[in-house]
Amino acid sequence: MATATTSAIHPVILSGGSGTRLWPLSRRSLPKQLLALNGKRTMIQDTVMRAAEAANASPPILLCNEAHRFIVAEQMQEIGIVPASIVLEPFGRNTAPAAAVAALLVAEEDTQGAVLLLPSDHVVTDRAAFLLAVAQAHAAAMLGHIVTFGVHPQAPETGYGYIERGEPAGDAFLVRRFVEKPNRETAESYCAAGNYFWNSGMFVFRADVMLSEMERREPELLGACRGALAAGKRDADFIRLDPVAFEKAKSISIDYAVMEKTDKAAVVPCDIGWNDVGAWSSLWSLQNRDAHGNVTQGDVVLHEATNSLVRAEKGLTALVGVNDLVVVVTEDAVLVADRHRTQEVKAIVDKLKVQKRPELDDHKVVFRPWGSYQGIDAGDGYQVKHIIVKPGGRLSLQSHTKRAEHWIVVQGTAQVTCDDRVFLLNANESTFIPLGSKHRLENAGKTPLRLIEVQSGSYLGEDDIVRYEDVYGRAAPGNSATAS
Repeated sequence: MATATTSAIHPVILSGGSGTRLWPLSRRSLPKQLLALNGKRTMIQDTVMRAAEAANASPPILLCNEAHRFIVAEQMQEIGIVPASIVLEPFGRNTAPAAAVAALLVAEEDTQGAVLLLPSDHVVTDRAAFLLAVAQAHAAAMLGHIVTFGVHPQAPETGYGYIERGEPAGDAFLVRRFVEKPNRETAESYCAAGNYFWNSGMFVFRADVMLSEMERREPELLGACRGALAAGKRDADFIRLDPVAFEKAKSISIDYAVMEKTDKAAVVPCDIGWNDVGAWSSLWSLQNRDAHGNVTQGDVVLHEATNSLVRAEKGLTALVGVNDLVVVVTEDAVLVADRHRTQEVKAIVDKLKVQKRPELDDHKVVFRPWGSYQGIDAGDGYQVKHIIVKPGGRLSLQSHTKRAEHWIVVQGTAQVTCDDRVFLLNANESTFIPLGSKHRLENAGKTPLRLIEVQSGSYLGEDDIVRYEDVYGRAAPGNSATAS
C-alpha cells in the first residue's frame, strides 16, 4: 500500500459554480472564480497555486463548464501551470458527479492516488496552516478515510453546515455527524461546545476508496460518470464529457451522496483563514477597511459613510451619510444593498432569470478564445462593437444570413478573408462584409488588433452565425453557433 510520505496528491479543482450572490460582477459567462476579487490573481489561480505547494502534488485536474474552457486555460497559462487535464462539463451536476469523475481519472494512473478536491472560489489566507491540514488529511486518507476539512467557527454562522467531531483517528477525527445549517441559538451552542466545525466543502480521499463508496451508495451516478468519460472526447487540451451519458448522473452533492452515509468519514480541524466568499458581505469582512470601516475600489468618494463596500468599475461613485451599504457599479448594472442582507442578491438574480435579462449572463465586455468584444451602441437595424483580437487570434470562417458588417481598424494589422479574397488592413483602413459572404478576421501582427465593427440588418443576434471552420473546435462545419 502507498504511504502518506511517498504517494502523490492529485489536486482536483472544481470550477462549475456561478456565484450568483456576487452579481453584478459575477455572471454566468464570467463567474466569481474567474475574477480577481481578493488580490491580483483570480480565485481559481489562487486555489491552483495553493494546491501546488502541497507535498508531492501532481499537476492539477480542473473541472469547469464547457463555456469557460478557454478562459480557464488562459488563466492557467498566466500563472505558468500546465494542468494534467481540463475536464469540460456540458452542464452542472453538483459535486458528487465531479468527485466521481475526478476519482475515475486519477485511478487510471494511480489507483490509490490521493485526490485533493477543492472548490475554486474559496479564500484561504493562512497557507502554512492549509498545507499542514492537507498533510494531515493526506495521511488519514491513505489509511482509507474520506477526509473533510472542518474549519474552527469564528462566529455562530447560520449559513454553513457543521461537522461534529468524534473519536481520534491519527491526525484526524472520525465524523460523528453532519449537521444542516442551524438557527442562531443552535449555532451558538455549537461554538460553545468546541467539537463542532464549519463544513468547508474541501476533501482528501484515495481514488479507490471513493469509487468503492460510490459503487455502494450511488451506483447509477458512478455508472453515468464512467459512461461520460468513456464516450467523451479527449485531445491535447481538454476532456469533453459525453453529454448524453453525463445527463444521467444525479445532481447531488458529495455530502448527501457519500459523506452522510459512509462509515469512512473523517475530519481534520483547522484554522486556515477560510472564507467561501458567498456574498458581498464576505468580501467586506476579508479586505482591509479604512478608519470608518469602508472598503473601496475604483473611483469612489465618500462623505460621512461608514462600514460600507463600494466597488466602481465605471465612472465616479459617491456616497453621502450612509452606513452598512454594498454598492457595486459595472458597465451595465448598479447594485445597492444592505450589507447585512447581501445573501438576498440571489432574489434579484432569480427575477432577472424570469425576465430573461442579458445582464444575468454577460458583461458588456464578452470574452472569446481569440479576444473580446464590447457593445458600444445599438438601435433599430444597427449595432456597433469594439473588437479586440489577441496576437495570433483567429475568428471562425463564418457567414450571416441577416446582417452585413463594416470593419474599421483602429490599431494593429488585420488579415481579412472575404469569400475568395484575402488581404491586410492597417490602422485607419476599412472594409465591407456583404450579407451572406464567407469571412474571417485574424490578427496578423504582434500587438492586439482593435477595430470597430458596425453591423446592419434585420436581425443582429449572436446566433446568426453559420460556422464553416474554427481553430477552437467550437462547432461542426456549417452548423449554427452562438458566438464569433
